[in-house]
Amino acid sequence: MTTRRILITGAGSGIGAELSRLRAAQGNEVVVTDVDDAAATQVAASITAAGHRAKGLALDVTRPAAAETAVRASGPIDVLVNNAGLQHVARLEEFPADRWAFLVAVMLTGAANMARAVLPGMRARNFGRIINIGSIHSLVASPYKSAYIAAKHGLLGLSKTLALENGDVDITVNTICPVYVRTPLVEKQIEAQAHEHGLTPERVISEIMLKPMPKKAFVTIEEIAALAQYLMTDAARNVTAQAIAIDGGWTAQ
Repeated sequence: MTTRRILITGAGSGIGAELSRLRAAQGNEVVVTDVDDAAATQVAASITAAGHRAKGLALDVTRPAAAETAVRASGPIDVLVNNAGLQHVARLEEFPADRWAFLVAVMLTGAANMARAVLPGMRARNFGRIINIGSIHSLVASPYKSAYIAAKHGLLGLSKTLALENGDVDITVNTICPVYVRTPLVEKQIEAQAHEHGLTPERVISEIMLKPMPKKAFVTIEEIAALAQYLMTDAARNVTAQAIAIDGGWTAQ
C-alpha cells in the first residue's frame, strides 16, 4: 500500500489518537493535531518513540486561519481525517446557546475549514482523501443531543457536496458512521445520560446505547481504522459521497 501523509484532527485522545498510532504503524506519516497542544505533542512523541513518523501540532479547527497555518506547517496532505468532536447532553430548552453553537462550530464548520485548507493542494496533485468521522447520529437521532446530531447530519451534506465539487479529480469524500466506541467521550455520555434518564450507567449501556444494535457490542477503533485504510487506497477511487455505517445492524431495522 502506498504510504500517505495523513492529518488527523482531534487526535490528542480517543479515536483520533488511536487512529494516529494505527496509521503510523502502517508506514504513513501522521500529523497529530488537537486544540490541546500538549496532548497532540504527547501522542506524536509516543508514535516516534515506537519508530514511526509523526508530528504534533496545536489546531483550533473553528478558526479558518489556524486550519491554513496547520496545513502549511504539515506539508502536502494526502489524507484529511476530520475527527475533532465533543458532546453535550441536555434538552434543547436547557442547552446553553453558546455551547450549542460551539459544537456545530467544531464538528461541522471545523470540517469545512479543514477541507477548504487541504483541497487546493489535493486538486493540484490530483489526489486526495477526506474521511469524516461521523456517527450513527449522522443517520438517526436520539434525545438530548440536538447540537451533536445537527452537526453530524450536516456533515453528510457537506461531504456529498464536496464529493460532487471534486469529482473531476482523484479526490474522494466519505463519512464513517460508527455506533458507540468506548472512549473517554462516550464514558462522559454514559454519565450524562444516566443523569438525564435517572438510570444507572449499566442500564444506560444496555437499555439505551446498545439496545438498538442487534449485535449488542461497542465498535472498536480497529474496525474504524480498517475502513479508513481502505478509503485511503487507490482501489477506493470510486467510493465517494458515501455515509458508511458500522452499526451492528442498527439502521437495518
